[in-house]
This record gives sequence, C-alpha cells and structure tokens, in this order.
Amino acid sequence: MRFIGYLLLLALIAYGLWPYYSLYRLDGALVRPDTTELATLVDLPAIRANYKRRLSAGVSGMLPAADPQSVSGWIQQNVERLGDSALEQTITLDWVREALGDAITRVTGQSPPYLIGAVDFAFFESYDRFLIRLGRLGESATHIRLSRIGTQWTITDII
Repeated sequence: MRFIGYLLLLALIAYGLWPYYSLYRLDGALVRPDTTELATLVDLPAIRANYKRRLSAGVSGMLPAADPQSVSGWIQQNVERLGDSALEQTITLDWVREALGDAITRVTGQSPPYLIGAVDFAFFESYDRFLIRLGRLGESATHIRLSRIGTQWTITDII
C-alpha cells in the first residue's frame, strides 16, 4: 500500500514539473534560428482565436449594438472579417519569437534574450493550463499561457 502511495506522489511531482520542462524547452527554442522546435511548442490557431476574441470584444464595446442591416452592423462584420485575415498574416512563428524576445529584452535587458531570466511567476491556473508572467505585475508584464494539448504543453495565448 505504501508503494502505491509513493508511486502516486512521484506521478504528481512529475506532472507538476512537466510544464517547467516545457518552459525550459521554449527558452532553448527561442534562441535557435531554426523554428522547427518552436513550431511544436506553439499553437498558432489558438493564439489567433484568443486575439480574435479580444479584438471582437473591443470592437463590440466601441460600436453600439445594432442589427446586421444597419451601418454599424455592417462595419462590425467587416472589421471581424478583416481581422481574421490580418491575424492570419500577422500572427506567425516569427511574430511569436519577436514578441517574446521583445518582452524578455524589456524585462532583463539581455541581448540575446533568455526566457528563464525574465520569468517572474510561473504556476498552474488549472490542471491543464499554466501561466507564465514575464516581468513584475503592474509593470506592463507579458503573460504566456500554456495549455496541455494531448501529451504536450503548448503556448495558446500571449497577453
């Protein structure tokens, strides 16, 4: 019975360390010029969907609620359509590398930027979501959200 308890404790510790290992892999992938490892650690469609959701919330907050036949309804539909194509073109692996590199350099002043040196906070939000904060809270910190997708932790949002 004690053996089973130790196995459960070991499994819990391994699960708790798993996203930190992904953070270590992400640090190495950002420094390398090749983007193949970075591509395995980033979920671009999820990042685009999160930015689209925030963009849509901002547009709907700026424009009054109206039916689709009105001018403001037409503007809102076109902004959403243009937003989709703009996000497809803008949010790429190079954009992720540049955004994280700029955030790391802003926090640490290092050149080349090392991710682990900029991490101020990293912990679970839930059993399948992990939040990393680059910089101090309230000082224009950048947040990276990792989500467990299958057997891997991947970046699903950069805030």
